[in-house]
Amino acid sequence: MRPLNAQIRLENLRHNYRTLKNIHGGKLLAVVKADAYGHGAVRCAHALADLADGFAVASVEEAVQLREHGIENPILLLEGVFEAKEYEQVDRLRLWPAVCSQWQLEALLHHTWQQPVKVWLKMDSGMHRAGFFPHNYAAAYTALKQNQNVDSIVKFSHFACADEADNAMTEMQLEAFDLGCEGLEGEESLANSAAMLRYPAARRDWGRAGIALYGACPFGHTDSRLKPVMRLSTRVFGERVLQPHSPVGYGAAFYTKKSTRVGLIACGYADGYPRHAPNGTPVAIGSHRSQLIGRVSMDMMTVELDVSHEGIGNEVELWGDVVNVNEVAKAAGTIAYELLCHVKRAKFTYYE
Repeated sequence: MRPLNAQIRLENLRHNYRTLKNIHGGKLLAVVKADAYGHGAVRCAHALADLADGFAVASVEEAVQLREHGIENPILLLEGVFEAKEYEQVDRLRLWPAVCSQWQLEALLHHTWQQPVKVWLKMDSGMHRAGFFPHNYAAAYTALKQNQNVDSIVKFSHFACADEADNAMTEMQLEAFDLGCEGLEGEESLANSAAMLRYPAARRDWGRAGIALYGACPFGHTDSRLKPVMRLSTRVFGERVLQPHSPVGYGAAFYTKKSTRVGLIACGYADGYPRHAPNGTPVAIGSHRSQLIGRVSMDMMTVELDVSHEGIGNEVELWGDVVNVNEVAKAAGTIAYELLCHVKRAKFTYYE
């Protein structure tokens, strides 16, 4: 059997939820969109069901999957509906829809609701992706407030630059949100993972824990308060000794500088490992940090082995406990979100 394994440590997931809720205070949604950032939405939701104040997903389809597998916690649709008829499922499944645009608002108001609905009304406080502009926000709020089918309204927005140190945009968005919500009663939600960790002023009634829930610090480094949930590993299944000035892999993109033991491992870009990860990208063989050498192939990669102790059969950690996923992401010019979401063809094993 191909030895690529993704270990999902659910107790680490629970630890991270407790940690983030303690930091944020108030209530906390666990964001499990995109199959829980590649970790398995159903298994992660079940692991958090007794802790989480609710879950957040990107679509009705993701919510349906959770409901069909017995998840009864509140579920927020972060992007709202994509068609007016989806409000029928929102109603039947007792979901919380985000309202991010005028057409979503009008469709909600015209829907014949079987039970009152909790609405999350989004403000575009500066990201300019979705939501009502601050000067239009009160009108949308009032339209919902006057509708007898609307149980309550959560005012929320999303930050564009909360993961960037010393970026003034987050403070500007905070100010825009507060001004746009002036005089409007009800709960509020601003803090994503980065804002939760960095901006106390963003910690309102509801937090939304995304990447940090899975143990990856949104600032691109390690945060000792968080534990990695996914550990991706494989094994060495081939080895050879190359003389100095020998090329390795496609394009001869790496040449040995000395006599080098090279290990062949089972993982490649078809498994979700970034194809553009350069020479020197860290891996761990046992507790020993080593490096990728040569280009990433579709199914295989080559790593540098030590002089004598490492070889065929040795486990290689691609990211997890020794190698932080942010290190790999930085080397490959991407972010941890992308790496975690793209893991494929691995054997997933869940540990309580």
